[in-house]
Amino acid sequence: MSVYDELFDNQQVVRQIRQKLPRLFLLAELESQRNGKVGMEVGSVREKILIALLMYKFGLDRVNTGIAITEPEIDVIVDGEPLSIKTITIPHNLLIRGVKVSWSVDAETALKFKKEYFPSCDMMLVEIRWDSTGHLYLFKKHSQREILTKLGVSNYLKLPTQGRNTRGVELTGEALRLLIKDASTRKIDIDFPHEQLDYKEAYKRWLDAWRETYSLS
Repeated sequence: MSVYDELFDNQQVVRQIRQKLPRLFLLAELESQRNGKVGMEVGSVREKILIALLMYKFGLDRVNTGIAITEPEIDVIVDGEPLSIKTITIPHNLLIRGVKVSWSVDAETALKFKKEYFPSCDMMLVEIRWDSTGHLYLFKKHSQREILTKLGVSNYLKLPTQGRNTRGVELTGEALRLLIKDASTRKIDIDFPHEQLDYKEAYKRWLDAWRETYSLS
């Protein structure tokens, strides 16, 4: 058992996740849009939403976000237990595939990452399927290591294609499907209705901040 299992065992938190996460992720997309297209920064916004969930569940004092920007795997630490956070959007009729584990596009750096990669922490993955059912998964460190050993690194990780901007090293679809089926994996089913939000909602928190009255004493 890890501290992150508590998210999946607490039914009140599970209800909150099912009710609130889809709309928060919609707001993340709205904030990351320009000219109707969602930018790459949406991943960072989603990560902050999930870290805020951990703060809500465990309290600010138990959550450490002071992770070096050069750290390739760990995104947050709760009670001394590191966690990697990933999100991916998939059309509802396609199989899950291609979750990024490193954003290096330099071929030499990507190859070095592949040779040295060995999972060091649990991984939280949100599979977003708009207008369908997605999932929040928790992949345990030991299951990641077992499946990596079983498949071999070349079938577990996919390197970026040279000459194309594929944006990094990915977990293969086969690795992901085995992780999802693993007996130790935790899962929450989440419906992701794609509501139409007013674009002004992307600016609401900043507008509220400007409207807030401060004492200048």
